Amino acid sequence: MKLNERSLAFYATCDSPADNAGFLYKRGERHTAYHRRWFVLKGNMLFYFEDRDSREPVGVIVLEGCNVELCDAAENYAFAIRFGGTKSRTYVLAAENQAAMESWVKSLSRASFDYMRLVVRELEKQLQEMTQGLAGGCAGSREPPGLWKPKPSGLEESREQLPALPAILPKENGCAVWNNVLGADRLPDTSGCAGHDEEGNPRPPPLPPRRGVSNGEAAAVAQSPSTFCRLHEQYSREVAQLRQDWQQRQRGPRP
Repeated sequence: MKLNERSLAFYATCDSPADNAGFLYKRGERHTAYHRRWFVLKGNMLFYFEDRDSREPVGVIVLEGCNVELCDAAENYAFAIRFGGTKSRTYVLAAENQAAMESWVKSLSRASFDYMRLVVRELEKQLQEMTQGLAGGCAGSREPPGLWKPKPSGLEESREQLPALPAILPKENGCAVWNNVLGADRLPDTSGCAGHDEEGNPRPPPLPPRRGVSNGEAAAVAQSPSTFCRLHEQYSREVAQLRQDWQQRQRGPRP
């Protein structure tokens, strides 16, 4: 594998977010001594620097075709990055504490494209199962899922069972009358003909004629005073008589 050193150095030090970063102890390839290095994980590349403020990385580890596992070493909290093959190198690293070691092992184990490929396949499988489940549920229903309607409540069902009211209510003697017969959607026959209609249903009785008022009765009603007026005049006379008697008593007997 050929890598461009300038491109790697720029990628390692650019402002792109890192998956993990921190100090680790790295065991040398020839000498077994451990050196404290600043590690930065970006994607499937693990960069390590001499110091945190270094401008260029000392090396890079491409995390493909490898396994991350714990190992026994002179340093505590040690773990190894092992590659397949007889001539492949094994990188032994050590963290400063247990939490840092667990965080690095988890991050490095998920950094390869092989792991991402497995995750994508698992997500595609779950999506396919969900799609098939939804399709099976919609197939058993008579209506498509887009036309689903909520089940009407008890109040809506009672409204649907009520008969439709006529647009114009019948009137008797100038007053509106409700037809109490359920299912009757026609106005009552006011022609005065008794019997049955075309469907055999009994017809309502004819309406009585309105009573007319003669001219004499109307004049008498207009000329006769009301009961309130008569009572008013009667009590007025009594009050006036009582007031006159009281005034005479106040003046005393005449000489």
